[in-house]
Amino acid sequence: MRAMILKEFRQMRRDRRTVALMVGLPLMLLIVFGYAARFDVTSIDTAVVGPSAEAVAAQLGDVFEVVVVDPGGDAASATELLRDSKAKVAIVTGSPLRVLLDGTELFVAQSARSRMSLLPPGTEVEILFNPDLSTSAVMVPSLIGLILLFVGTVITSLGVVREREQGTLEQLAVTPLRPVDVIVGKIAPYFAVAVIDIVVITLVGLQVFDVPFRGSVLMFGAFGLLYLFVVLGLGVLVSTVSHSQGEAIQLAIMVLLPQVMLSGMIFPLASMAPGVRWLGYLLPLTYFVMGMRGVFLKGSSIGALSRPLVILGVMAVVIFVLAILRFRRDLAPKRATDVPATEVPG
Repeated sequence: MRAMILKEFRQMRRDRRTVALMVGLPLMLLIVFGYAARFDVTSIDTAVVGPSAEAVAAQLGDVFEVVVVDPGGDAASATELLRDSKAKVAIVTGSPLRVLLDGTELFVAQSARSRMSLLPPGTEVEILFNPDLSTSAVMVPSLIGLILLFVGTVITSLGVVREREQGTLEQLAVTPLRPVDVIVGKIAPYFAVAVIDIVVITLVGLQVFDVPFRGSVLMFGAFGLLYLFVVLGLGVLVSTVSHSQGEAIQLAIMVLLPQVMLSGMIFPLASMAPGVRWLGYLLPLTYFVMGMRGVFLKGSSIGALSRPLVILGVMAVVIFVLAILRFRRDLAPKRATDVPATEVPG
């Protein structure tokens, strides 16, 4: 028994990735749940418009963090500020005082509504874009991103690693195909399946869960396609550093978990500690969630959604370049061995 225990310890020491997962995953869960898994919102971006905007803004507490003060604004401009995600709460001064809440931010809206006692009596409160604060209306657009993340990262990486285990990847190495040709050929079927997933999930969400769709189909397609390129590229990257399907699953978990917890899909970004919140801004799912909620619930303009769209585009290019470079490095040694030796004249 002692020999078996020592053998397993030696085996574990050789398998550094498993040890890293055993140690790193609990630490990551502790940090995520300690600093990110919060529903209480202590800072709410607030816009104040109307003739008394400056006076009202000066009276607000620390919870309502004033980001826009516009004495010349009205209810229409306040609504546009919420639609463009420049604020989560908009206060329209006048008689009576009106407070507009962004219903796509469930916990922010609930937290803001619970703090209406800070405002003068008789204040009118209106929830926009998701008046009933429906959870399904907010979650379905986010779940599209989660499902695509699973298909693109886990399924794609497993498919490529399976070919490495079976030896077919080495056969591709001796063909005249370039690394970019191999990558595109590998991800094309997964891309097609993922596109079908987008359509099916969207139709089910609209019909079964009564989720509204107020935006542009073109913007919806742009976000979907760019996000697909990002997650498929992540899947290829995971496969290039994995030697078995078990390793691919481990690494995929490390990629999936932070995105689910830190993207704002479940826990609002406004409730996270600043250090953890910035990690969320490095994740592609964060920008897909922003875009889909804007398209589905707000009908946001292309100007309002240009920032997350551009960031997804940059991520797609960077990740695909890295995937191609990794593939080229993996295939280059194999190609070199296939070059026939030069015959020495006798």
